[in-house]
Amino acid sequence: MNKKINYRSILETSDGNLTKLHNIVLKALEEEELISEKLKNNQDLSLGEKMADGVASFGGSWRFIILFSVIIFVWIAINTFWFHNRGFDPYPFILLNLMLSCIAALQAPIIMMSQNRKEERDRLRAEQDYMVNLKAEIEIRTLHDKIDLLITEQMKNLFDIQKVQMESMDKLSKTLHEHLKK
Repeated sequence: MNKKINYRSILETSDGNLTKLHNIVLKALEEEELISEKLKNNQDLSLGEKMADGVASFGGSWRFIILFSVIIFVWIAINTFWFHNRGFDPYPFILLNLMLSCIAALQAPIIMMSQNRKEERDRLRAEQDYMVNLKAEIEIRTLHDKIDLLITEQMKNLFDIQKVQMESMDKLSKTLHEHLKK
């Protein structure tokens, strides 16, 4: 009663991406390796990617908001009070508006690059989680089948033992009846 599990039939799917993931899981199962070891991500970031992550990290922080608010306040205070609105950027602060627009125009695509890369990392992590969960499910099913097989074998052994015990009791009973008749 050796039941061989056909993993390929369990994992058949029409989705090409899932098939690729399933093949990786099947290969890991056949090799009996930890799938998490195969999925370690050794991604080296380029200088531009590191800078984009740094700009996105700083640009989305309270430290940036507070620092930028202080700079704007100082800019306005110097031009309005110190230079009596005749400084290098008098009211309506056209130079300040130009600088803010330029910073926003540069900062937005840099933050988007960082977010796109983070989204790609999240997608890869989700695929890896799926593969690990799938392998775990297959391993649990395999263990369940092994336990069922062990229980079946144990029940068969118990019935065999019970049969031998019943035969022994019958022999003992016959011997006892014969002995009592004498």
